[in-house]
Formats: sequence, structure tokens, C-alpha cells
Amino acid sequence: MKIGTAEILDEIDEKKNRRTSLAGGPGTGNNGRSKGGGNGPGDDDGSDDQPEPFSPAKSRILTTFLLIIVLMTFGGLIAAYVVIATNKMQEWQPFDLPVTLWVSTLLLLLSSAAYFVSERATITNDQPRAKTWLLITTSLGGIFLSSQILSWLELTQRGLYMRGNPYFGFFYILTAVHAVHVIGGIVALSAILFKSWAPARNANDLAKRISFAQVVGWYWHFMGVLWIVLFILLGFWK
Repeated sequence: MKIGTAEILDEIDEKKNRRTSLAGGPGTGNNGRSKGGGNGPGDDDGSDDQPEPFSPAKSRILTTFLLIIVLMTFGGLIAAYVVIATNKMQEWQPFDLPVTLWVSTLLLLLSSAAYFVSERATITNDQPRAKTWLLITTSLGGIFLSSQILSWLELTQRGLYMRGNPYFGFFYILTAVHAVHVIGGIVALSAILFKSWAPARNANDLAKRISFAQVVGWYWHFMGVLWIVLFILLGFWK
């Protein structure tokens, strides 16, 4: 009986060991996993969900490059304007700027000031204040474009067209090219406004918002300074 009982106990122990090995227990079977297995928490298998820290260098470089291109474009146009205005050609017949251009200048200055407030609020993570002032900035930019269109309509009603007078041509070209760049700025402002509609999810998201607010601010303030230069050029350097 003892011998038979021992054989039965040995068979039970062997079956338990097989089941433990197949279940992936502490054994070292084919389907088991040891404590130092490939999917352990200490392995570098790319399963970490932590986002990579945001670096603002790329967006700043691209924005700087864009501003250089814009500066070169307007630099060439302004240089040509100055040369022709200095020569005092017979065809060069300036006119008084429409009142709507003075309004346009004020609107763009107010828009730049509103964006400064919005940018400060973004940096301090004051999301409601940033969203409000960014909406004001974008609206003022749109009104600026509307006032430019009104200025062009007023001049065409006076019979002032691009043909026959170089000053007319430069006026339309400079203001139109600037308006196109302002449209690009409004598109960027709208993108930031869409992103700022909800609070920042984490520190990485906040860093992105601050970086984008800064580079778009560079562009928008540059458009304001550029418009002041064009306004002085067209209104007082004739």
C-alpha cells in the first residue's frame, strides 16, 4: 500500500508541475515568463506613453526665415518707390490718402496691443483671458482688411487707377501685398484661437501654446511695424 500510495502522490505532483509551467507561473517552461522577461516594466520597448518634451527651436527658425523673406520682398518694393519718388517724374502725381487709411492704421495698432495682452495671458496660463484678447486681435485684423477694401473702392470712385501714374501703382501694390500677408497672419491667429478654446492638457501642451503664441506674435507685430513704414512712405514721402 505504501508503494502504491507513493506512486500515486508522485503522479499528482508531476501533473501539478505541468499545469504550473503551462500557466506561466514561476517555472521556466516555454509559455512561462520569467521576472526579467522582455515585457517587464524595466525594459525599453517603446511602450512608454510619456510625450517627448516640446522644443520651440524649429518654429522659431521657420518664422525667422519667413520674416526675412517678407522683409526682402517689401525692401525691394520700397527701394523702387523711393528711387522713382526722388526722380520726380512728370507722371508721378501723388494724392491725399483716404481717411479710411488712418482708421486702418489705428485698427492695426490696437490689434497689435490686444495680441500683446493675449500673449502675456498665454504665458501665465490664463486661458479665458488669452482666448478673449486673441478673439479681439483676430476681429480687429479682419476689420483692418475691410477698411483697406473701402479705401480701394474710394480711390476707384475718384478715378484713380494703377495705369498712367506710378504713384497709383505703388499704392495699390504695396497695400495689396501687405493685405495678403495680413490674411496669412489672420489664418495663424485663427489656428491659435482654435487651440486655446480649451485649457492646456499638460505642461507640454502649454509649452507648445506659448511657443506658437510667441512666433505668431513676431509675425503680427512685424505686420504692424511694416504698415507704419508703408503709411509714412505713401502719405509723407511723395
